[in-house]
Parts: sequence; structure tokens; C-alpha cells
Amino acid sequence: MTTRSQENLMRFIFEVRSKGVTDARVLRAMESIDRASFVTGHFEDRAYEDTPLPIACGQTISQPSVVGLMTQALRVGDRDKVLEVGTGSGYQAAILSKLARRVYTVDRHARLVREAAALFRAKDLGNITTMVGDGSFGLPDQAPFDRILVTAAAEDPPGPLLAQLKIGGIMVVPVGQSDAVQSLIRVTKTDTGFDYYELRSVRFVPLVEGLGSDL
Repeated sequence: MTTRSQENLMRFIFEVRSKGVTDARVLRAMESIDRASFVTGHFEDRAYEDTPLPIACGQTISQPSVVGLMTQALRVGDRDKVLEVGTGSGYQAAILSKLARRVYTVDRHARLVREAAALFRAKDLGNITTMVGDGSFGLPDQAPFDRILVTAAAEDPPGPLLAQLKIGGIMVVPVGQSDAVQSLIRVTKTDTGFDYYELRSVRFVPLVEGLGSDL
């Protein structure tokens, strides 16, 4: 990494910390995964800005501080099996891979999955499994999961995903109307039901059922 890149990364991590990402494991993971690798084209020079950026298929790579806060809220352990719904650029899954035993990531857009999988191979992130599919239904064949992270907004926490959480498991999901500011929710599955905790306001693309048209 060049001196300029190192300086950009230091500023990047400082910015993320200033927005409330204080978990040391999460910060180390974000420091080890260069966001610039996941931003291409006209927006490459903005990779270290704390802002969402457009990617292919009409999707976005999330704001880094939001990625950090969602990851922090998920409380990932090093033996956890994690499901990510919405692969997108692959940036979030790459960070999760530094914290968890195994990450499954699913997206409805085959192009995004192919491109993310290529990046994971290039970075030798061998504990990530990528799949094309309708993430709103989760991955029942791989359930149950210790942690589930949803990177698109649902009107309510999706029932199929809640069903695929282990007892004691945690899901972090944006909830609300797609054309309005949503609430980021942490859901913990208990022996008797679910505990809900509202984290902050966010804005995500909507969680859409079905597959994309780029198969």
C-alpha cells in the first residue's frame, strides 16, 4: 500500500470511529478490507469517503460508518455462522469474513454475485459462500444461523429469516417504507419469542422478492 493510500485509510478509520464504531474487532476488520477494491469506475476516487456510492444493477455500496455500526450491532463471534442478505459489492461480506467462522451471502443479481465472488477469491477470503437467490426467503438448507444481516429494507423483519435464527441468535435489518427513512433494528431470538431494539435511522434500497434480470 502506498503512503497516500495508508493516509487515506487512517483518515477513513478515524471517520468511522467518530461515527460511533468503537468495537476493536470491527475496526480491525474494516482496516484489513480496502473499500477501494469494491468501488470501481467513476467513483473510485471517493472510496474512502463516508458516503454510499452507486454500484451495478441499480444498487449501492453502503456508507462505511453504517457498515461498521451494523457489524458492531451484530456482535459476531469467531465461531458464528452468518447469513448476509444482499451481497451487493461484497464489501460487507468481506468484513464479516474477518469476524465469523463462515459467511453465506445471497443476492438476487447474478452479476453482483459473480463480481463479488471474484474479489473474494482474489483476496483469499475462503470462508465466504456466495449464492444467487431470493434472499428474502433466506437459505433454509443452511439454517439455522447464529447471525443474519440484511442490507436492504423490509417493511417488517422477514418471517423466513427470523425462523432461520438460532435461539440466542441476532438479526440486524433496516425496517420501513422504501421511499422513507427506515429504522435499523436488532432482533434477538429468545426461548419465548423475539426482542427488538431500535438502533438508528438509515436509508437502504428495498428488499425485493424474486431474481434480477441479469441471470
